[in-house]
Amino acid sequence: MRFENSEFFKLKHYKLEMPFGNFYFFETFFISEINEGIHFDWKMIQEAMDYVVAFYGADAKLGYISNRVNSYSMTPQTWNKVQKKYNIIVAGAIVAYNKMNYLNASLEKRIAKTTIKRCLSLSEAIEWIQNLKELDNK
Repeated sequence: MRFENSEFFKLKHYKLEMPFGNFYFFETFFISEINEGIHFDWKMIQEAMDYVVAFYGADAKLGYISNRVNSYSMTPQTWNKVQKKYNIIVAGAIVAYNKMNYLNASLEKRIAKTTIKRCLSLSEAIEWIQNLKELDNK
């Protein structure tokens, strides 16, 4: 389910529209929805992360939800590259809507040094992110 069609759309957020997808910024986490057929490469990731850092600050500690409502590709090792360069994502959730997405998320989870949770719904991912002790959401 797209974020904008979910019950969570009423939560206070900022929307960033980019040519390759949309990003939704909340107080302690952000959600990405990458467009259909995109290869989400390092250049695009850097462009998006530069906005994330500008919005939250370089010392932020954030949760990240990849809401995979569309089919797209990326290199699984990207999680570690993002962590090495930016070091602001404490944990991530991948919302998989089909078996192939779930298998890809499993591969990413094995490779990434960051904690990654595979989820079957956006609500599961948001609930998990909001309850992370590392984000001090209390």
